[in-house]
Amino acid sequence: MGVLSGKRGLIFGAVDERSLAWHVAKRCIAEGAHVVLTNTSAAIQLGTVSELAAAENLPLIACDATNVDELRELLRQTQELLGGKIDFVLHAVAQSMNLRRHKPYEAVNYKYYEQTIDTSALSLHKLLRVAMEEDAIAEKGSVVALTYIASERYFYGYNDMADAKALLEQIARQFGAIYGREKGVRVNVVSQSPTPTRAGGAWKEIEFFYKYSNHLSPIGNADADDCAGVCVALFSDLMQKVTMQTIYCDGGFSKTILTPELVEDYRDK
Repeated sequence: MGVLSGKRGLIFGAVDERSLAWHVAKRCIAEGAHVVLTNTSAAIQLGTVSELAAAENLPLIACDATNVDELRELLRQTQELLGGKIDFVLHAVAQSMNLRRHKPYEAVNYKYYEQTIDTSALSLHKLLRVAMEEDAIAEKGSVVALTYIASERYFYGYNDMADAKALLEQIARQFGAIYGREKGVRVNVVSQSPTPTRAGGAWKEIEFFYKYSNHLSPIGNADADDCAGVCVALFSDLMQKVTMQTIYCDGGFSKTILTPELVEDYRDK
């Protein structure tokens, strides 16, 4: 018996075994949940999520999270497959062509910028709106989206994705209030340490920053399994009164400015 025993979940965004979404899905299964995976057709073809889903005997449904009609059908199919309303949802959807093509923030391609906002932030709004309209999430259910601290601080090279994450967090707060009043559904975001995923690789500075943040974090970077643990806790009944929050799973990085090691490093220089 796990903390998610008997619960039904929908996981967006798993591409391969490095994906945060895949680690979350595996942890949910281990805690007793029944899970459906979803991603775009292109992501499914490019990654290995089909093989991962088959190995765990998990349903995998292709869906464009920016398309309202596809989201509506996804929620319908998920409830049919799982035999009832959805208890929890993970939104791990993000992409920026400006980031991938290393375009500087002050010279972004605006078509790409709009796609970044739509994919990485508005998709959460569309998902929650459709879920409310279809009454697809069970009363007192839980929705978690993945974010990054660049939403509130300047991070060199993170580009328009930082803007998208800031909007994502505000959408979570807005819907947390609205969906909470209507159905008791909780909406939170988890701000994770830099993690070597396929998506994270688009940020060309991530290798440097991974080392820097690990150096600055009092207990070191949180890895994908740490992130999965936080998500599972938020999905569970243990956190029924936690909503509209940004939870930092980052080893204390977000609260640390200066360490003795950093002082010595700069003193040497």
